[in-house]
Amino acid sequence: MIAFPSDRPRRLRHRRLWHLRAQRGEQQTQGVVLLPGLGNSAADYNALAASLKERGLIVETAEVSRLDWARNAAGLTDVNWWRGTLSPRPTVDWYLKRVHASVEAVKQGCGGGPVTLVAHSAGGWLARVYLLGYGTAGITRLVTLGAPHLPPPAESRFVDQTRGILTYVSQACPGCHHAELAYITVAGKWIQGSGLLQRGASVLQRVAGASYQQVCGRADVWGDFITPVESAHLEGATQLTLPGVFHTPIGAVSPTTGQVIKLPRPWYGSPGVLERWIDVAIPDAPRSGPVDAPAQGAQLSV
Repeated sequence: MIAFPSDRPRRLRHRRLWHLRAQRGEQQTQGVVLLPGLGNSAADYNALAASLKERGLIVETAEVSRLDWARNAAGLTDVNWWRGTLSPRPTVDWYLKRVHASVEAVKQGCGGGPVTLVAHSAGGWLARVYLLGYGTAGITRLVTLGAPHLPPPAESRFVDQTRGILTYVSQACPGCHHAELAYITVAGKWIQGSGLLQRGASVLQRVAGASYQQVCGRADVWGDFITPVESAHLEGATQLTLPGVFHTPIGAVSPTTGQVIKLPRPWYGSPGVLERWIDVAIPDAPRSGPVDAPAQGAQLSV
């Protein structure tokens, strides 16, 4: 068990600063830290970051490259990887350090304003590991996009693809673990999966079904092609389900120009999709207009 120092003094300092600014009538600049998903690089989120900056937000993306993910192979040297009981640390410490550097940079840029973590795919459970280890000082929200939050059911014949990390996270910080944070989970409903031998199913449905099975133990569910809807939501969070939304920016953004390619598979950060969740996720963001934020635990399909 790794013991972490309490971040309570830092949380109290940040809260006092926010309250002081509010009393003075000062406009708080808000910050966003983007957490890349497994296999993604920071550059995959350039278009999303630009869209958020246009809304007046201070934005940083955790500096991750595709090659960096090979660092997770260090877990192979741990006997718990082979047993399926792997803990996240120290295997993912390299990622958490990148996130922390971005969080600290955004805090400086915001001058004490609130920070939101926007975490895509595996970045969602990695964000929960980060909050567990580094604390919540200065952070007010966690927004996850197509994140596989839950391990397969115990009765499923499928093993936890994170070799135990998701099981660990679900036990160490279940649901909306940090009461001081707002949790918003966003799921895409792009395609319904099917079994490999399902008559009449398309190739895409079979591939999606194989992915869904590894995550939730079932193939015939809806999801964003990678993450099933039911696995993308946390109990107690504000839950947004977006029909027609694909899992990843790869293939939706040009790798050379960073510009959005118009395809019939928009992802969470695509124009027209971003607007369906951003004002719910960050209702008081600059230039986003007045929005009545749903209560924590609300379930919406938008």
